[in-house]
Amino acid sequence: MNMTVNIAGVEWKNPVTVASGTFGSGAEFAEYADLNRLGAVTTKGVANIPWTGNPTPRVAEVCGGMMNAVGLQNPGIDMFCERDIPFLRQYDTKIIVNVCGKSEEDYCEVVHRLADEDVDMLEINISCPNVKEGGIAFGQDPKAAEAITKAVKKYAKQPVIMKLSPNVTSIADMAKAVEAGGADAVSLINTITGMKIDIERKSFVLANKTGGVSGPAIHPIAVRMVYEASNAVNVPVIGMGGIMSAADAIEMILAGASAVSVGTANFHDPGVTMKIVDGIEDYMRRHRYETVDEMVGIVR
Repeated sequence: MNMTVNIAGVEWKNPVTVASGTFGSGAEFAEYADLNRLGAVTTKGVANIPWTGNPTPRVAEVCGGMMNAVGLQNPGIDMFCERDIPFLRQYDTKIIVNVCGKSEEDYCEVVHRLADEDVDMLEINISCPNVKEGGIAFGQDPKAAEAITKAVKKYAKQPVIMKLSPNVTSIADMAKAVEAGGADAVSLINTITGMKIDIERKSFVLANKTGGVSGPAIHPIAVRMVYEASNAVNVPVIGMGGIMSAADAIEMILAGASAVSVGTANFHDPGVTMKIVDGIEDYMRRHRYETVDEMVGIVR
């Protein structure tokens, strides 16, 4: 039985990675999860300069998950290259750097800086607000998504994964747009925009008013979108959204995901990724699958 998967020419030892922003850059989880056993580690979002993020409170529990408006707080690309890449290179896993920005120039600067760094793939977070277009996210307009994909591809030496926002009318159209722009893979879904109000204080729970909802409550929506996106494009799909168990991960794979990314579950159980890797292996053994590819998208 072979657990390896090939994502845009990069071979992972198994189809499990972690969702950006839920695993730091690995150091925080190293004592709970064996990073050598992950197919890849996806880092927290990295920008061209340090970002302080949003004011607090910026995390809240909601029914069936959580909501956050952290605002992509990060130390910037210089610190990331100096501290985080050397740490991750100690482990036998692939490194996927999540890139964020507020303008096309921001994204391209980070991608250009990473071109000669020892990392394996780039994941471009296009749920960021485009400051030059009135704050509308790059990932909410197909033309903008295609344009930012083309722009970063000019500088990228590593395969580019475009991370899609679910806050759109058609996820299939967005997937096709970034594929047209040259994306080597897509990952989805990012968080769904939500709001929570404290009825006693009569105020918003998050200082930002709105936040990204994640966790098991959004899993059925994520499965549907992974199914739609995988049927719309020919590049690999990395599925995420409310994966709490091996069964959830396998559901994503059967819907069309070539790999899966585990997010909010890491906060609930820091060792959950190890259980998911083991669970997928057990499922393959029980159902007599020799490779993960045999499972991908078989539910049609």
